[in-house]
Amino acid sequence: MRMMRAVAAESVKLRSLPAVCATVVGTIAAAIALAAAIAASATDATDAVQVTLATIPFLQVGTILLGVLAVATEYQGSQIRTTLTATPTRTVLLAGKTLAYLATATITSVIAVGAGLATAGITLSVRDSAFMANVNAWQVAGAALYLVLIGLLSFVLAVLFRSLIPPLVTMLALVLIASPLLARTTEHARWLPDRAGSLLYLPVADSVLTAGTGALVLLAWITLTATTAATAFVNRDA
Repeated sequence: MRMMRAVAAESVKLRSLPAVCATVVGTIAAAIALAAAIAASATDATDAVQVTLATIPFLQVGTILLGVLAVATEYQGSQIRTTLTATPTRTVLLAGKTLAYLATATITSVIAVGAGLATAGITLSVRDSAFMANVNAWQVAGAALYLVLIGLLSFVLAVLFRSLIPPLVTMLALVLIASPLLARTTEHARWLPDRAGSLLYLPVADSVLTAGTGALVLLAWITLTATTAATAFVNRDA
């Protein structure tokens, strides 16, 4: 019962945050705009799924920001102390926050990927292209799952850092700068969380990892970080 109340309270709190609402709407809008732009410049051999998958490296910025905001906004003032007074059992509070994030991120990711796919299909159909050829439902679902999981990694980092900027900068530097650069210089970049997780939706598998093992690598990063963050959250002061 306490868990259900915590999840409900955290969900209401997320929906009431203007920054979270803007992030959700912005991610979906970005999916539509990017899909339209990529589809408009694509070759005739490109289908809607390929266009949609090409937007994921950009859309991950939205779920990363969502994960950080779901935690860090309470540390910008004294709201976390009020929250801990209302829900003093920290494990229940953290679980409630996590489930609230997962629900919000899942809805956002599914709508964004779905909207991008529909936009790509419509844009390509105008050009008389085979816009829905070779639809791979697993790739589409994997793309949405990846967005949720990479955001979850940023969520647990925010729990660990208790602030907005450090986890956000860390995650954005990883997925936008470090990971692409390292991928060009070493094959060991496949073990980075975003590289491994991207195999959930990439059409060509890595020579070592598959979609399943790539997901496990990403989950291992999340589990390790979450364990450290949860231990710190339960034992330290607010």
